[in-house]
Amino acid sequence: MNLSLSVDSWTTTIHARPLGKLFDFKEVYQYRDLLRMFVKRDVVTFYKQTILGPLWFLLQPLFTTLIFWFVFGRLAQLSTDTLPQPLFYMAGIVCWNYFSECLNRISSTFTTNSALFGKVYFPRIVIPLSVVISNLVKMAIQWLLFALIYLLYLGRGFAVGVTPYLLLFPLLIVIMAGLSLGFGLLFTSLTSKYRDLVFLLTFGVQLWMYATPIIYPLSSISLKYRYLMILNPMTSVVETVRLGLLGVGTFSWSYLLYSVVFTLLLLVLGVFLFGRVQRNFMDFV
Repeated sequence: MNLSLSVDSWTTTIHARPLGKLFDFKEVYQYRDLLRMFVKRDVVTFYKQTILGPLWFLLQPLFTTLIFWFVFGRLAQLSTDTLPQPLFYMAGIVCWNYFSECLNRISSTFTTNSALFGKVYFPRIVIPLSVVISNLVKMAIQWLLFALIYLLYLGRGFAVGVTPYLLLFPLLIVIMAGLSLGFGLLFTSLTSKYRDLVFLLTFGVQLWMYATPIIYPLSSISLKYRYLMILNPMTSVVETVRLGLLGVGTFSWSYLLYSVVFTLLLLVLGVFLFGRVQRNFMDFV
């Protein structure tokens, strides 16, 4: 009996991706069911064994807003550009929560999933993509909480209202997703070998929030130092979100263009380094 198999009999062929090819969209599409499964896992099971369950999606930004309102609004009396303080803080918090949570989770992709990566093949970038997508669901729920508080202030006669800049909201979400994905891929590629960077990232993300206009408006920063704030690509995103939703904020097409270009370059760098490291990361984790 001839047990030899021809090459044509194989249903799947796994081969190394050329170094010059950063991203294989076709392969990710072929594993779309796996991507969908990871997204469902993140959304459904993350709080499955907790008492409050999905309510944590709402309690986290709500408690943070209350603390910011008391500490920075009442005690420190920082300016909020004449906007109601809870709305001002929550608009920034929801944006920052999405960005920081995606960044923190993606940055541990290799170390957290090393056992899974060592047993079965699939495009490794599926897991970072699932984090970005699943957190969109969480952010959408938090925006519903923001909308409820927004309606309460409208009912009390406060002059807040949407502006045409709200049409930029899809682009702003893409920028936040791209920034978190790019930085996350970059850090997970580096932390797979240099574990000290994990502590640097944890500390750095906390400081980064204070360098972003979350608890204060960009207009309160003197022109002498404002350019430093603009170097932060999240600055234009948060300010544009507030301008679109609340009618008050600092906007410039050049600032937004800078964030877009920064995001694209970061994604290219992150995907490239991620592709290089995934070839032999099991030697380090």
